[in-house]
Amino acid sequence: MSAPLGIGIRSGSYGSLDKQVQNGTARKASKMLKEKEKERLFLWICKFAGRKKVGMLFLCLISAAVFVWVLYVGKGEDSQDGNTVTNINVNESVSTSDSTFENSMTNAMGLTKRLVLLPPPTGYFLGYHLPPGHPCNSFTLPPPPADKKRTGPRPCPVCYLPVEEAIGLMPALPSPSPVLGNLTYVYEENLSRDGEFGGSDFGGYPTLKQRNDSFDIRESMTVHCGFVRGIKPGRNTGFDIDGADLFEMEQCDGVVVASAIFGLYYVISAFIYLFISLQLIVYQIYCSGNFDVINEPNNISDYSRKTVCFLMFVDEQTEKYLISSGKLGISKKIGLWRTIVARNLPYPDARRTGKIPKLLLHRLVPNARYSIWLDGKLELVVDPYQILERFLWRKNATFAISKHYRRFDVFIEAEANKAAGKYDNASIDFQIEFYKKEGLTPYTEAKLPLISDVPEGCVIVREHVPISNLFACLWFNEVDRFTSRDQISFSTVRDKILSRVDFHFNMFLDCERRNFVVQKYHRDLLLRLAPPASPPPPSPPPPLPVLETSPEKGANSPIRRGPGRRGKDRRAGSRRHRKVVAGGREMEPS
Repeated sequence: MSAPLGIGIRSGSYGSLDKQVQNGTARKASKMLKEKEKERLFLWICKFAGRKKVGMLFLCLISAAVFVWVLYVGKGEDSQDGNTVTNINVNESVSTSDSTFENSMTNAMGLTKRLVLLPPPTGYFLGYHLPPGHPCNSFTLPPPPADKKRTGPRPCPVCYLPVEEAIGLMPALPSPSPVLGNLTYVYEENLSRDGEFGGSDFGGYPTLKQRNDSFDIRESMTVHCGFVRGIKPGRNTGFDIDGADLFEMEQCDGVVVASAIFGLYYVISAFIYLFISLQLIVYQIYCSGNFDVINEPNNISDYSRKTVCFLMFVDEQTEKYLISSGKLGISKKIGLWRTIVARNLPYPDARRTGKIPKLLLHRLVPNARYSIWLDGKLELVVDPYQILERFLWRKNATFAISKHYRRFDVFIEAEANKAAGKYDNASIDFQIEFYKKEGLTPYTEAKLPLISDVPEGCVIVREHVPISNLFACLWFNEVDRFTSRDQISFSTVRDKILSRVDFHFNMFLDCERRNFVVQKYHRDLLLRLAPPASPPPPSPPPPLPVLETSPEKGANSPIRRGPGRRGKDRRAGSRRHRKVVAGGREMEPS
């Protein structure tokens, strides 16, 4: 301690310790003199500040100093804000995307001022645009191939994004539901039967007034939407489902791909007329329902296999067939499909029963965000995330369905259903007349950009938000009240909702639908049009007995021919005979 103290003393002064003490006392005295001088200066300023001219001068000086300081500080803040704006990654969409806000939130410490510049978060997904120069922005459909042998419907190219990009564009927030924010469903412990006509114990019997009120879109609504006899769909409501299956469906909180097979053992009588030897043979073909083959999805990514719920709804008869054939085991899975057995079916008609999972999927899978419905005759050949990106997210739509490949007018569709015997003609006529009184008119170009009034309802792609759920409920109610031909009631429900709110609806081309699903029904049916134990066709008739001269002659005896025709007549007759019996011997009557 002594050495440092000595060093410090020597560096501070060259004299003795007493001199240092004296120097310290002198410093204190000088400080006191300076403070007294400051006080005198302050008193002198106060003395002269009372005078008008001097006071005004001081005020001007002070104001000028404040003004310069404000300019300096404001310029510095502006320069900082300008630097922050240049660092913002602008999302090229119709509006600020939720991803931009999330990216800003990730760096909260360094981007505090940046968040102030962004608009407040909307809480909804508002769409996006692909980057400039992206191939899908300039994609156009090529002209159809000039194949005169194939004139029917066919698939066309679709510009999908790679699976990884499509997954990355999945919205983190739901799409907005215009006007309607809260949708609940009718539950009737004691079923009311006050409806004027139509309805069922499963869907209820809403009156025409209740039907009309359901099209008046409000912020909060309660509508009929099937399952009216129970609080929870699938529990004592008709279309009952086991608790384990209900729990499995509740775990689906993302994307759902659903299909259904009902009535696998229904007998379809198909008559094949085979004219053989002037005999009419009628075969009664027993087919395993319309769609007895569960089509396994193809081209599905590993991510979709892990995150997408593939649900196949079947009835008890179909379940028995699948178990007895060895296709269904304890896991209840066939490939990617998880079978869901529906019991106590509410309708004897399998087609009408199929409308329950088709249109009311949001009630059966309440936590799902998106769904893709496929009829049982279709095979999925494109990844679900690519389909959702192409037909929903890129179009900023909440409901997508393809147009019919040939018909676009409801009146023409109704006549086609009558001609094909798809439903009772009187019921179809009653439904069309009812819609005409409500204002239904034939389709014209005045309805553009709506490209058709008739959908191809075998595929539905939608987001489960209140407005699209309402559309599905009201569409099902029309099917429950009138005929099960949902193509007839589709445009009425769609137009009533569009007349009240901006329903983000996308109707795409039928050829685009055929790009991501393959229809297997017609070809498989033709392959199965053979009975299990069909009688063999009759053998060719034996040789005519008149060709032999006498029964006593052996088989090697020559055949005596009649006079016949000679020359050109004989040769012409022989050619005609060979056309009838190909490969047979030339025979002539005696």
